[in-house]
Amino acid sequence: MAIKKTAGAPVEIKSLDIRTVDVPIVGVSELIVHNWSEKAKRQMLDKQMKNVKTKKEAKDPQADYESSIYKFADGRHGFPAGGFKAAIVGACRLFDGLPMTQAKIAIMVNGTDGSELVEIKGNPYMREDMVRLESGVADIRYRAAYPEWKATLNITFNAGMLSIEQLINLVNGAGFGGIGEWRPSAPKTASGSFGRFKVAVSVEDIENA
Repeated sequence: MAIKKTAGAPVEIKSLDIRTVDVPIVGVSELIVHNWSEKAKRQMLDKQMKNVKTKKEAKDPQADYESSIYKFADGRHGFPAGGFKAAIVGACRLFDGLPMTQAKIAIMVNGTDGSELVEIKGNPYMREDMVRLESGVADIRYRAAYPEWKATLNITFNAGMLSIEQLINLVNGAGFGGIGEWRPSAPKTASGSFGRFKVAVSVEDIENA
C-alpha cells in the first residue's frame, strides 16, 4: 500500500505486527519426494563444465530411493520449508485480496530446529514409476512416498496484513494444490493428485495454543 503524504504533515509508519504460530497439517493424499542425489548433482555439474562424460552407471533402485529422501543430520525425514511457502503463496490465486507479491513478504515458513526442512512424520516406501524425460525417452524412477504423513508448519506472518483465520485458509488452499512430485499445482502436469494436505485443527485451537 502506497504511503500518501499531505504537505506539511509527518508520515506515520506503524510498527509491524509479526506473529508466529504452529499449524499442524495432515496428508490427504500420498506424498512423493524427490531430493537431488549426489550423483545427479555431479552429472549436472559435469555437463555444465563440459567435462568428459563417464560411462553411465547401472541403475540402483535402493540407492535412488534412499537419495530421494530429504533427511536431517540425525536421520529424521523432512521436506523443504521453501516448498511449503511456495505452496502457500501460490494459493493466493484461489482467493481475492492478497496478491502473491505481498504474500511473499508477509508469510515465512520456518524450518524445524533452525534447518531448511520441515519434519515429516510418516513411514515411506519405495515407489516405482514409469516417466518420460524431456528428450522423450522413457525411464523408471524410484522415489520415496509417504502414504500417510503429517507435519507441523511453524509460520511467521504479518498480522497487520492478514488474520490467523485468513492464514489458515491460505494453508488449506496450499494443501489443495499440494507439495512434492505429481502435485495438482505442478506446472507440467494436468493429472497430479499427490501431496495434498489440510490443517488438522481449528482456528481457535491455533489461536489458543
